Amino acid sequence: MTATISMPAELLWFLAGLVVMFSELILPGFVMIFFGAGAWVAALTIVIGLAAGFDTQLIIWLVSSLLLLLLFRRQGQRYFKGRVIGKLKPGETIDDIKGQRVVVKNDIRPDTVGGKVEFHGTRWDAVADVPIKAGDVVEIVERNNLKLKVRPLTANE
Repeated sequence: MTATISMPAELLWFLAGLVVMFSELILPGFVMIFFGAGAWVAALTIVIGLAAGFDTQLIIWLVSSLLLLLLFRRQGQRYFKGRVIGKLKPGETIDDIKGQRVVVKNDIRPDTVGGKVEFHGTRWDAVADVPIKAGDVVEIVERNNLKLKVRPLTANE
């Protein structure tokens, strides 16, 4: 004999909305959260008695999700946009960083991982040919994807 578990439709929509909202952490882009909110709208319409059938609930979910997305995504992106210290100058790209100075945040040792520098408010993996201590100011030699090669400054720099 098998036992069946039945849940109220509004609870299913609420839980589905929660799962979809958490998927925003895995699929960044500030889109999934609106589909989760749309599921909550569908749950609310069931609670107040406006949506009895699944077809109606599905339409309410889809329409409310798209409306929320169109109306609030831009404002939400501005609110959640990261703050960058020392933004690039007009016409400058991330590839134009050779020669810029950065502060070492984690000790850098040749042929090991774990070295970090802070560049424009973000921590980057860093490598060097010589050991460099945290707190030292170094110069960026080159960028290789998400890793910066740095060198210590000489006494007269």
